[in-house]
Amino acid sequence: MKKLIIASLAATGLVAGSFAAGAAANAGTGTVVRVVDGDTLVVSINNGDHTIRLLNIDTPETKDPNQPVECLGPEASKYLEGLLPKGTQVRLEFDAERHDKYGRTLAGVFTADGSLVNAKIAQQGLGIPVEYGGNRKFLPPVQAAYEEARAAKSGLFSESIGCTLPAQLAETTKGLETATEASPATTSAAAGAAAGVLASKVAAAKALRKVLNGDKVTERALLWAGLSTAVLAKHVSNLDKKITAAEKKAEDTKTLKATLEATEKRAEEERKAAEARAVAERKAAEERAAAEKKAAEESAAAEKKAADEAAAAAAKAAADEAARNAAAEAERLRNLPAPAPNPAPYVAPAPQPYVPPAPSTKYTGPRCYAPGGKTWRPC
Repeated sequence: MKKLIIASLAATGLVAGSFAAGAAANAGTGTVVRVVDGDTLVVSINNGDHTIRLLNIDTPETKDPNQPVECLGPEASKYLEGLLPKGTQVRLEFDAERHDKYGRTLAGVFTADGSLVNAKIAQQGLGIPVEYGGNRKFLPPVQAAYEEARAAKSGLFSESIGCTLPAQLAETTKGLETATEASPATTSAAAGAAAGVLASKVAAAKALRKVLNGDKVTERALLWAGLSTAVLAKHVSNLDKKITAAEKKAEDTKTLKATLEATEKRAEEERKAAEARAVAERKAAEERAAAEKKAAEESAAAEKKAADEAAAAAAKAAADEAARNAAAEAERLRNLPAPAPNPAPYVAPAPQPYVPPAPSTKYTGPRCYAPGGKTWRPC
């Protein structure tokens, strides 16, 4: 593809060192003052500032007050600023028409190494080929660079840059597929959320289909994407099929939501009824427990009262018995005979002198008995 660009540049006499003598009369050199946007810059030529509009390339809009900043417009401006910083020396080539209706100078801009800036912007996927009136001089190299960017899926052709049409196509298609193929919800809330997601995905897909259909409001998006009629028709057909499938899934999800809501309502009613039964049973159990407790307390109180009364009766009987015994003892004591007079005092006898006994003549020593034990002799 690079060879194709160089060949196109050479064919139009735009490579450094290959200008024809007739083209040199239209040539000019200058110094970059500033970049206006992705396809416009200010160049100082002979001490005068000139606004240069790059020929045969159109980048996404960033300065139009009547429309929002377009996809990759700021990136195109930044790329041109990096390619042609302030003070860069550039060479200009002109075509049949030198100025546009805004008074800007129409030109091909070359860097010091002979690179065509117009084509380099297209090569990054940051602009599309465009023809201004009869000015076609730089259209071939720009077109070649544009095809190279499209083949490489760079810039406006990228599926990884969110604002590009290819990325929107990929994201929208994937979103529809994911939402359509999602497992059925198991709760009404999940079904409602799924229905909402499906609705949003379908709305986004229909908006994108409007872009693909190419009405006047959205036709520039198609230019940036560079889609052929056949490719457009294929995308629209594929999108329509997925939209239909998603809408059917949305209707099925709504039906599922209604079914789940009815089921959940019945389950909730059953839960509340079960709770009411549980509350009633708990209340009845509490009442039974309270009644049993009260009965036990009353029984205990009655038993205590009976015990107290029995104890009191026993104490009274014991007191009565003691009183009777005391009265009987008092009566017995009253009936005892009068005591005898007191005896005379005891007078101990007078002591007698000790008289030892007379010695005995009777043998008191050891005895040796004869057999039979009837006789004995002193031993």
